[in-house]
Amino acid sequence: MTNDWGPAGRRGPLREGERVQLTDAKGRMHTIQLRAGGSFHTHYGMLRHDDVIGKPDGSVATTALEKEYLVLRPLLSDYVLGMPRGATIVYPKDSGQIIQMADIFDGAVVVEAGVGSGALAMALLNAVGPRGRLVSVERREDFARIAEENVDAWFGGRHPAWELQTGDVADVLPTLGLAGGVDRIVLDMLAPWENIGVARDALVPGGVLLAYVATTTQLSRFVEDVRAAERFTEPQAWESLVRTWHVEGLAVRPDHRMVAHTGFLVTARLLAEGTPPPELARRPAPAALDEHGAVDSTDIRSIPQEDWTPEAVGERLVAERKTRKVIRDLERRAAHDEAMRSADSGD
Repeated sequence: MTNDWGPAGRRGPLREGERVQLTDAKGRMHTIQLRAGGSFHTHYGMLRHDDVIGKPDGSVATTALEKEYLVLRPLLSDYVLGMPRGATIVYPKDSGQIIQMADIFDGAVVVEAGVGSGALAMALLNAVGPRGRLVSVERREDFARIAEENVDAWFGGRHPAWELQTGDVADVLPTLGLAGGVDRIVLDMLAPWENIGVARDALVPGGVLLAYVATTTQLSRFVEDVRAAERFTEPQAWESLVRTWHVEGLAVRPDHRMVAHTGFLVTARLLAEGTPPPELARRPAPAALDEHGAVDSTDIRSIPQEDWTPEAVGERLVAERKTRKVIRDLERRAAHDEAMRSADSGD
């Protein structure tokens, strides 16, 4: 088996079985899988796959009616935005922040809880490399199957650093034999504060705990529970907004649309055993004081656990019918890819 995974294993001329991205003059993109004798039909005529196979990456292909398409292998960011999905993906702007701000390094041992459709897992695997280890834990079996198909399709097979498990991270993590040996933990779930204790037991001293949450209420609850654990540094919270620009001659302005709020990111680092967190001077906001000027003891941590539901925090529910369809489509795609690989090896 090759040691080159993902784009590293797809260098050189475009080959049959590969997925390529076709972009027209207006920036509209189409993703196709190349096959000998195949064709891509547009309003501007047919484009033959055989005219693309064997060309260098970054070539231009022409339809029968002389319409030009730029042909490129898709980047990971292109792939995750267009791949089949069940759960909402972690957007590239956030996965990039996670890789950098959680310092996901080559050879790291990382645990990801809440794999969704696999977008973040692919970015994490790129960062840890074959020498590292990524354990992805997903509660829903249908989401795990979708993620498995998406990740394997991107890397061209099972990445040697990846392990996918189904269940609750609180149950799975203690069984991995990694107590005190995990470098980074990423929690992408409804109630990440429920797993602060198991994360504390798994992380190395100085290890990073990162949570990705959608709402301010989740953000506040997680931060306050991390502080209450008294084993972590002061949590750092932020979000990233990406605004693209239109640049054409003298017409230089922001685009009308942007990728705005997708989620909040919070990081904290585990302190050494027996080391209390330094006490930070905080001035309570006026709204946090009661009528006598004392700090109001009522906070978000007092909300009953049963009130934290996907609907309550505005999470979009995914119908089982949709996930079943996505799984069927992915399985057909995987079977086709395997047939193509078998045909190539037979040659």
